[in-house]
Amino acid sequence: MDSVHAMTARTVPQSRRWIVLLVIAAAQLMTALDATIVNIALPSAQEALGFSDAQRQWVVTGYTLCFAGLLLLGGRLADTFGRRRMFQVGLLGFGLASLLAGVAPSLPVLIAGRAAQGVFAALIAPTALSLLAVTFSEPKQRARAFAVYGAVASSGAASGLLLGGVLTEYLDWRWCLFVNAAVAPVVLLAGRWALPDPPRFETARIDVPSTVLATGGLAAVVFGCSRAAEDGWTSTAVLGGLVAGGFALGGFVLRQTRVPAPLLPLPLFRDRGRVSAYVAVAVAVVGVFGMFLLLTYYLQGVLGYSPARAGVAVLPLALANALSGYQLGNRLMSRVAPRSLIAGGLLVAACGLAVMSRLSSGSSYFSVVLPAEVLVGVGLGAIFPPAFRLAVHGIAPRDAGVASALANIATQVGSSIGVAVLNTIAVTATAAYAAAHASAARPSTAALIHGYATAAASAAVLLAAAAVLVFIVAATPRPQPIQEDS
Repeated sequence: MDSVHAMTARTVPQSRRWIVLLVIAAAQLMTALDATIVNIALPSAQEALGFSDAQRQWVVTGYTLCFAGLLLLGGRLADTFGRRRMFQVGLLGFGLASLLAGVAPSLPVLIAGRAAQGVFAALIAPTALSLLAVTFSEPKQRARAFAVYGAVASSGAASGLLLGGVLTEYLDWRWCLFVNAAVAPVVLLAGRWALPDPPRFETARIDVPSTVLATGGLAAVVFGCSRAAEDGWTSTAVLGGLVAGGFALGGFVLRQTRVPAPLLPLPLFRDRGRVSAYVAVAVAVVGVFGMFLLLTYYLQGVLGYSPARAGVAVLPLALANALSGYQLGNRLMSRVAPRSLIAGGLLVAACGLAVMSRLSSGSSYFSVVLPAEVLVGVGLGAIFPPAFRLAVHGIAPRDAGVASALANIATQVGSSIGVAVLNTIAVTATAAYAAAHASAARPSTAALIHGYATAAASAAVLLAAAAVLVFIVAATPRPQPIQEDS
């Protein structure tokens, strides 16, 4: 590890480092929860505010668009103005945005609050990972810290479904937003006391044209993917978003080769291990967010679960993920090559999705869903800790925020693409089954289940292919032997 990181770590008292981890994990959990916590609450919010089915997607998309589109800028702001300062600004803004969304009297105000949450989440996420990297220097402590962070990051979405279901059923849908307004000030105060303040790199100026190209390009791609489920992949909105996003991102990359202080230093992509980590995170999230979508509809629409019961039914995935993330990360990450852990985790998660593809009209929660959740949770636990660690391995301190932002961009873009692609596959397969079996205008339960199973099978193939690719292509650092703490 570089000397600046080591020096920063030594400035944090030993007894305070685990409080730092708690603060960072809590902030990361807030941003991860918000990607899914509103999903189960959407029907109640829609009834209360009176918006249409076509409009409801913006409650989710407003968050992911701003989050994904502004992450690179958030990472560079952290490097330029200070990670601790930007982390605190992100927490304060996130809490206020959550309050605005929670008291929203209409859909436009709710969308504005959700978009503001995404803006400030784009400050929290990259600063959290880079602060973690500079706080923990010893191999054993760093392995534990990244294991906890990876488990929180990958289980947050499942936890969001659980918490959202419970709050919606027993309190009110608005509490899915108020909960962050209550937690953010506590995390902010703890962070002011505990967090380190790594050196700033004020010479890394913000390139405004690059910011516009990167933000606009990512937002256009996410927008295009989010519309695919409703309009189809050949619609004007989808193709226009993808083409516009592609041109903007292409212009962004071209500009990074010509400016003296690029927003995204392209040499970051020369490390095959780092690139494989980004790919693994994105593909894993495609599978898991697609699975969350399928489970939400299957549990409530087919099995007839209430929102709270559906949330509890997803809990085994979050528990398996957290246990696997901490145990595999803590015990294996410093003994097993990262590419082996990541590829193995992708294969285990692919097996879980393959089990989901066996859904039929005679399936039950315990025969198919529960085993699939456990396998996916265990697989994700093996992927995220080493992937996040690889994302910042060997990074110069001035670029730590940007490298961290890329890992979070992979997560956000992967989740948006996963929901869009797998939902489109499910809808198409359902319609084909209904047509082949002369179903009524409303798809039968058998047709719906066929659509869910087909989407799960597609996700399983994607994760298995990614596992092979990562194992063959990735050149990852050798694991460092762990020395016992003195």
